[in-house]
Amino acid sequence: MGCREVLPKRKMIRIVRTADGVQIDRTGKLAGRGAYLHDRRECWERGLKGALGHALKTTLTTEDQARLEEFMNTLPADAATENAGLVSSQM
Repeated sequence: MGCREVLPKRKMIRIVRTADGVQIDRTGKLAGRGAYLHDRRECWERGLKGALGHALKTTLTTEDQARLEEFMNTLPADAATENAGLVSSQM
């Protein structure tokens, strides 16, 4: 959703809208409307700018936004950083 790159669902992180708010669904089994993002900060930054709320058909609350941003900050900064380790390890 953030960068529109297609990967299998199991390789992505599911975010779900529930009665308790928007949550990260690590199991992929929570009931509610879901959306998927890659495990890269750049995708989350794009998603949190509005696409995620639109996909979940909701407006993110301040609490939802803070919770998702906290999780986002634990992710790799971008694909270039992530792939740099792969390239150097293959040499």
